[in-house]
Amino acid sequence: MSAFEFDRALVHKYDRPGPRYTSYPTAPQFNSAFALDDYHQAVRASHEVAAPKALSVYIHIPFCQSLCYYCGCHKIITRKTHRAVEYLAYLKREIQMQAALFERSRRLTQLHLGGGTPTYLDDAQLAELMACLAEHFTLDDSDAHEFSIEVDPRTISVERINTLRGLGFNRLSFGVQDFDPDVQAAVNRVQSEAQILQLVAAAREARFKSVSVDLIYGLPLQTVDSFDVTLSKLIALRPDRVAAYSYAHLPSQIRAQRMIRPEDMPPPARKLELLELTIRRLTEAGYVYIGMDHFALPDDELALARANGTLQRNFQGYSTHADCDLIGLGVSAIGKVGDSYSQSVKELSQYYARLDAGMLPVQRGYRLNPDDVLRREVINGLMCDGRVDFPQIEATHGVRFNDYFAEALLQLDEQVADGLLLIQADALQLLPKGQLMVRSVAMAFDAYLGGAHKGQFSRTV
Repeated sequence: MSAFEFDRALVHKYDRPGPRYTSYPTAPQFNSAFALDDYHQAVRASHEVAAPKALSVYIHIPFCQSLCYYCGCHKIITRKTHRAVEYLAYLKREIQMQAALFERSRRLTQLHLGGGTPTYLDDAQLAELMACLAEHFTLDDSDAHEFSIEVDPRTISVERINTLRGLGFNRLSFGVQDFDPDVQAAVNRVQSEAQILQLVAAAREARFKSVSVDLIYGLPLQTVDSFDVTLSKLIALRPDRVAAYSYAHLPSQIRAQRMIRPEDMPPPARKLELLELTIRRLTEAGYVYIGMDHFALPDDELALARANGTLQRNFQGYSTHADCDLIGLGVSAIGKVGDSYSQSVKELSQYYARLDAGMLPVQRGYRLNPDDVLRREVINGLMCDGRVDFPQIEATHGVRFNDYFAEALLQLDEQVADGLLLIQADALQLLPKGQLMVRSVAMAFDAYLGGAHKGQFSRTV
């Protein structure tokens, strides 16, 4: 990717609803016509290639002890911790059923626990989960594996940090969102700064390979001055990676967000100021802009992958790992095997019922056609490299790029005129002003945008 430049007028102009492109086609295209038989067929086909891919596993832990008002994730709010016992029992059954479909020679190189709150599970339950994975999959025991877990600082202690490291996790992601007490109270996520400092220090001492901190800009009661203080505290922490997410306020779709007082929401102009401030402070502090809302220190694997052209994108965001077949485990989890996507049922009762019937809980999905595969490669090139090389696409897919994407290239005339990108004879290249608007550029190559699905996406900035 080229250098980065923030142009507030252009950012405002191209701030429109659009996909995040953690997949293409995106989730609104998933449908129930893709059934369990289709998933089994995709798994069988994944073994028939010359070199079957390594495996990645995502495990969804849906439980949270309290409701964060901003959150749009699939979650179950409960303090009845015994519910995790039942869920873990079913999760272990699903692990066994899924693992039986894949050859043991395919190493599990990437693992991510998300939620909900993965640390809702206690130490013994997490150990039980990891032991089950080790029993049924071939875990990569080299230093190259990436086993990560999302951590709610309110649910964890220094001792638990050490336990997680002992269980094999080597990456932690702390959900901080904002250090300001008033903002925390407004979104019902109160956590002390001292606690976060202590946990990050413990993670470093335990020799975690990477420590990431998540922030959210655009939350209620945030001001430029207050968020500047949060950024100063974050920079002093010096995490390896930072994710600064744009808050998507969609109370008509997300019930929890109706708890936020409308008068506390920052105006759109302030949100752009917060974004500009975040980018300036982090880059001045030495962080490398990776793409979308991600930053990393120059010696972090993400920054190195960005520099050498090996950056990947998946449902967890950006990754350094080569393209894996992703197995989604748990309620609502999404998987990607070969040229297909699959998603499990979203209701816990249905999840249990499917497994009780001896069936995997796949509810819907999508099988990519050749056009989807081609467009996915173009969009991934933009999202990860900021560049698409026409000869490479043409050689792989047997098309003439300018002819095949004539309509898409016409749609980009305005972005070209605004200096967001350069269309050359043999390549499309994002320019410094276009880095932040990559989603808007990628949308030109999306065959499914428009109609009923267009309003389902967050804004692109």
